[in-house]
Amino acid sequence: MEGQDRGVPTIFVVPLMQFFVGLLLFIALLHGQRDLIVFSLLVLGVVFGAKLWARISLSGIISHSAVNKQKVFPGEKLTLRINAENKKLLPVWLQVQVPVTGPIYPSSGETTFKKEEGLLWYQRAYFEWEFTAQQRGIHQIGPPHILAGDLFAFFSRERREEAFHEIIVYPRIVPLKSFPLPRRDLFGVPGAKSPVQDPIYILGTRDYQHGQPAKYIHWKATARHHRLQEKIFEPTEQEKILLVVDVGQFASLQAEQAFENTLEIVASLAVRMDKRGYALGLVTNGAVVGGGSAIVPIAKNRQQLPVILEVLARLQMESKGDLIDTLRRGLEAQWGMSCLHFSYEEDGTVLAAEQYFKHRKTPVMFFVCQPRFTSREDRSKVWRKIHCVDDIAIKGSERT
Repeated sequence: MEGQDRGVPTIFVVPLMQFFVGLLLFIALLHGQRDLIVFSLLVLGVVFGAKLWARISLSGIISHSAVNKQKVFPGEKLTLRINAENKKLLPVWLQVQVPVTGPIYPSSGETTFKKEEGLLWYQRAYFEWEFTAQQRGIHQIGPPHILAGDLFAFFSRERREEAFHEIIVYPRIVPLKSFPLPRRDLFGVPGAKSPVQDPIYILGTRDYQHGQPAKYIHWKATARHHRLQEKIFEPTEQEKILLVVDVGQFASLQAEQAFENTLEIVASLAVRMDKRGYALGLVTNGAVVGGGSAIVPIAKNRQQLPVILEVLARLQMESKGDLIDTLRRGLEAQWGMSCLHFSYEEDGTVLAAEQYFKHRKTPVMFFVCQPRFTSREDRSKVWRKIHCVDDIAIKGSERT
């Protein structure tokens, strides 16, 4: 979309000055002042020529923008590059402005997202910015504003491109302490330690163990290593972990910082468990930017962790209903599933969640930001049921 003419601060673009120059030309013609006539015509010619130049400057200007990353963690850098080409004989002055929403700042310390360049006929220009994402959320870079005009930059015309880039900033990954997960069955042991093995999925090989069936011998590996090798199988049942985030308490108490800290811990747990080979899922009753689903069914695949992190990045501190109703509508109970429940404080919603999972025989562990107990002795008494979020986060360490 093109805007109106925009001029730089100069007397040539002031309409009043143009009127005086025209009046000067009229007086010079009346009195036959040749030098004054030439000067007046020269000034008016430059002004109106530059204005006409600017009016056609945007035609033939083609631009394309791209970012090298659209999904980052806080502190990561991303690069925006805009290519502009002047596909006509007329040279132009070109300026590119990039609006940015959200806490994304230039890495070079620049204070403006504006660059300009002179383009000759059929010439290309490259504009590049490096940004650093500072905070979790969904942020926008662009759409860029293209300003083109005469080479003097007296006049310019503006065009706003339609394309913009949505930047997804995941929650920060923080170091966590180790703690035992609630478990119901013995099939949740990852890797070759599981007592029940599935012969379909092979994890690797190892030296043959006396007493194993001969059908488990890996003959190709045996020939390669010159000693008997046996297959290592993936367990029939992997550990299934459901991460639950109750947004209602954070929203009602406006606990924004506690909400962000909790999401960092949930994301960090998801990353740790994914590395251990656990099947993961996520349920929350919060609003999601873009209107996507707030439920990620439990699964184990390469895309599961990015999907969970993206939901956490899009999650807003705004409740969209009761958590138990959300669980009943969108969650399919799975055998062997364990649950980690996160909320702001101990209240009736925690008790309701405990009853819900107890009825489904699902072991659950609760984490709250504000526990009712205060002393270390009281904390040890309730450790098996309700945990404090601060008890699993490592304080004073550099966050990654």
